[in-house]
Amino acid sequence: MIERDIEPLIQQKLFKGKIIIIYGARQVGKTTLVKNFQKKYSDKSLYLNCDEPDIKDLLTQPTSTKLKSLIGNKQLIIIDEAQRVRNIGITLKLFADEISNVQVIATGSSSFELSNIINEPLTGRKYVFLLTPISMNEIRNSYSWLEANRSLDERIVFGMYPEIVSKPEEKTTLLKEITRSYLFKDILSFDGIRKPDQVEKLLILLAAQIGNEVSYNELANTLRMDKDTVSKYIDILEKAFIIFRLKPFSRNLRSEITKMRKIYFYDTGIRNALISNFNQLENRNDKGALWENFLISERLKFNNIRQADLNSYFWRTSQQQEVDYIEEYEGKISAFEFSYNLIKKKHISRTFLKNYEPENTLIVNKENFWDFIQGS
Repeated sequence: MIERDIEPLIQQKLFKGKIIIIYGARQVGKTTLVKNFQKKYSDKSLYLNCDEPDIKDLLTQPTSTKLKSLIGNKQLIIIDEAQRVRNIGITLKLFADEISNVQVIATGSSSFELSNIINEPLTGRKYVFLLTPISMNEIRNSYSWLEANRSLDERIVFGMYPEIVSKPEEKTTLLKEITRSYLFKDILSFDGIRKPDQVEKLLILLAAQIGNEVSYNELANTLRMDKDTVSKYIDILEKAFIIFRLKPFSRNLRSEITKMRKIYFYDTGIRNALISNFNQLENRNDKGALWENFLISERLKFNNIRQADLNSYFWRTSQQQEVDYIEEYEGKISAFEFSYNLIKKKHISRTFLKNYEPENTLIVNKENFWDFIQGS
């Protein structure tokens, strides 16, 4: 069992008078996480799986009287896959307002299904957490620093989904199954998706371009779709925790690129499954791009756990000067370059250093990557 860093953060918020919402992609371990809380409270907890039709019906437009009858003397109520319940936000509001002596934890597998229907009803009544795939820090804490280091290349190729990490002998089969059976499940149920095959083609195109600026016009032309549809699909994919975007950093120079975006995958294993490439990292032409994607994703997990309110960017000029990754936090700028190859020397752009005077800089390689993903 790999201990999740977010668990003690959630524990600190229990019984504070607010609903706890846990978002995350399918198969990242939300059910395992909430069942850990169920075990802690044993017979004082109630687990409700909204994949079950009768549970879904019970939670659809109930009265406070019905809810009180349902929970009895339980203290901890877990509502798993809450996005299945129509108007779940109203139901959760009833818990918050009328049954305030219990703690409700609700999980949702995609933010576009759940957040849109809970934000208004639960204004000021909720704590929100994001559960990501497993982090390298969690592997190190649950196994050892040596084991985490030894598995680095494999984690970059096969990713960090819990089942992939815990069952290495089945990793290829399991990863393909996660990609085919679970990845699109929420997306394809969304009303705005009229051509699901185009979504998959879009994801494959994005998988081929990690680390590069992405042109929505070029994607639209390649897929024979209009630009607005491409933009909408990318927004949905991001809200489903499959991809995330980086904006360009710009303050002073006229030559700075301001309209392009970089798109990365939350999990590099999913990315590799989409292009059907599980070759060893050392034999791959895309290892530099994979290294960059993996590290930024790990940094995102670190920032999520420390609940840092920061902005993330890349930087590039029309003269091809660039910085791979930039963070702006509490008015301070940090700049990072990524280098998988220890022999090939990289540096932070002198133009960027001169114009922005970053507080911190680091060339992140295999020898010092822990400093980056742990914020040392």
